Parts: sequence; structure tokens; C-alpha cells
Amino acid sequence: MKPSNQTHERRLAALDAARGLAVAGMFIQHFALNQYNSFVSGNTMILFILCSGISYTLSFERARRAGDNGHFPVKMLARAVFIDLTGYILILLNGPFACVLPAYAMLFLLALSLVRYTAYTLVCISGLLFLVSPVLMLVGLSLFWDAALLGDIAGGPLSALAWAPVFTAGMALGKMNLSHPAAAGRMIAAGAALLVPFKLIAVFCLPRWYQACTQWLLQFPAYCDPQTDPYAAWPLNVQPVQWQMLFLDAPQGGSSFELLIGTGGSLILLGLLLLIEHRLAPALSPFRAAGQSALTLYVLQFLIAWIFQLVSGRSVTELDIGAHLFGGAAVGAAALFAGWILSHRPAWRIEEWMRKFVGNLTTHSHLC
Repeated sequence: MKPSNQTHERRLAALDAARGLAVAGMFIQHFALNQYNSFVSGNTMILFILCSGISYTLSFERARRAGDNGHFPVKMLARAVFIDLTGYILILLNGPFACVLPAYAMLFLLALSLVRYTAYTLVCISGLLFLVSPVLMLVGLSLFWDAALLGDIAGGPLSALAWAPVFTAGMALGKMNLSHPAAAGRMIAAGAALLVPFKLIAVFCLPRWYQACTQWLLQFPAYCDPQTDPYAAWPLNVQPVQWQMLFLDAPQGGSSFELLIGTGGSLILLGLLLLIEHRLAPALSPFRAAGQSALTLYVLQFLIAWIFQLVSGRSVTELDIGAHLFGGAAVGAAALFAGWILSHRPAWRIEEWMRKFVGNLTTHSHLC
């Protein structure tokens, strides 16, 4: 897949559709997860992060062609601030879901150092990150478990560093001509090359490796009695590094195996969506509408859970919607329907508020 030298002003319907599917999957994961749809858990976030990396590079390329790439960092900084504040507001609601928006915002800032590299260089960096990021984020989880900003950057499986390999892979894809018909086939082939071998390793090897690592760690006193004093002086207050997580294929566990399997599946799905866009683009419309309001729908999950808890005194996870016939499908369809409504009410979308916020800040930077 060669880097594109063409101008891509047209918005990729497949990219929006993939985001829409990711958001619908998040609704299912949070409101109707069961044994039949458990594949969405964790994979939806990987798909969303991959799409975000693609969009990040496409935004940079558009700014570069327009001769405005000098203000691109200001726009990304403004967007990161908006997303970060939104994330911390959601965290204050103290809902039943983990919020990844602060880590997502940190990715926007960290990626500024990479966005000018070529596709080949970004692929190499992504491959290196798939190896080292899980190790570093586990060390960060031990060191920064109670430090908000540092934790968002490198403090565990939901930090920016943990998602960086996938985001960087998306940035590399954004450098390529995704509108070319051959791109879809190559993306599917690359996804299969990642998914199949690493899934086989996860099934047949990881359980033994995880057990062996756990047994080895139990030889050390710190792991036998992991209680630490949170009020002790640093580094006496840090948690033991949970090295066994490197050999765990679990949703949002942050291991190389989980990320590579999820990225492989996401590449296959995105490639299939690109094929559909070339041959039957109208079929993507419901998913595309949800994808264009992905941030709004993400926030909506937390608001629904918060309001339900205030009114009923219960958590939405206690409803067990997935236990009912077609419960998961109904939740996913409801998310897509909400996306359709938002596509006809752009003023309701948080994306529009963010666009105005970024525009105002960018205008101010021009005046300065």
C-alpha cells in the first residue's frame, strides 16, 4: 500500500461507519454484555482508536495542503483540552464505566511528534510500540496509579501509552491512499496476518505462560503480600508491577496479544467497510451517521448511567439487558438510532461545541 499523493477532500464513509460500529459496540459492552456478544468488549475501543489515528493524519494532511499546518498543533491542543475536560466531568459523575477520554486527549498531544513521519516510519514505530508499550504502561501503573495526569499518559491499560501502538498504526494508514480499491484487500490481508497467529498463541500458549509467570512472581514477598501504604514516601507507596498481565488476552488488559488481535480484527472490518463503500455506499448510512456523532454518543452512555443511578439508586449494569432475547441487538440499534437523530440535529452534538471551541482558540492564536 503506497502513500497517497492525491488530494482526499472527500470524507471516507467507511471510516465514519467503523466509528459508528465501535460506538454501538461500546453501548452493547456497557449495557447488554453477555456470552454471545462478548467479542465487542475491548475490541470496540481498539477499532475506535485505530480510526482516530487515521483521522488524525488526514486532518494534518488537509491542513498541510491548505498551507495551515503551522496552526495544526494549536488545533490539536485545543481539541485535547476540550476532550480532557469532558472526560474529567464524566469521571466526576462516578458512573460504572471507565472513562478513556483523558488518555485519548493525551494521545492527541503525543502524536504531534510523529505526524510528519512517513507511513513506513510510522509502521516501524507502531511495531516497536506494540512490544514496549505494554511493559512501560505496567511500570507506569505501578508508579503513577494515584497520579491523574501521569496516569493518563502512562498509568496502565487505559492510558495513552497503552493505546499508542494502535493509534500510531492508524496514523500510518492515514498516510496511504485508502480510497484506492486495492487498499481494502491489502488491509484485510494485513489484518488476517495479525489476527490468526496471535489468536492461536492466545488460545494455546498464553494460559500456560500466564500461569508460569504468576508462579514465578509469587516467589517474591512483594507479590505474596501486595499491601502498600498509600501515605508512605515515594517509592515506598507504589504497587508491585503486575508482569503477568503481559500474558493475558483480556479486554482492555493492554497486553501486546490483546492489542495485536484487536488491531487485526479492526483492519479486517475496516477493509470490508471500504469494499462496501466502493460497491454499496448507501448501506453504510446508519453506521456513518453514528460515527459522525461518536463523541456525543460516548458521553451519552455516561449520562444515561448517571441519571438512572440518581433516579433508581441502582447501576445500569444490574439491568442485565443482554439476558433478554435480542437485548444486545436492541441496545446497538438504539445507539444507531440516536446517531441518526443527531445527524439531523447538529446543534445537539458535542462535536459542534468542540469545533467552535477549537475555532475560537485558533482565531485567538492568529491574532496573537
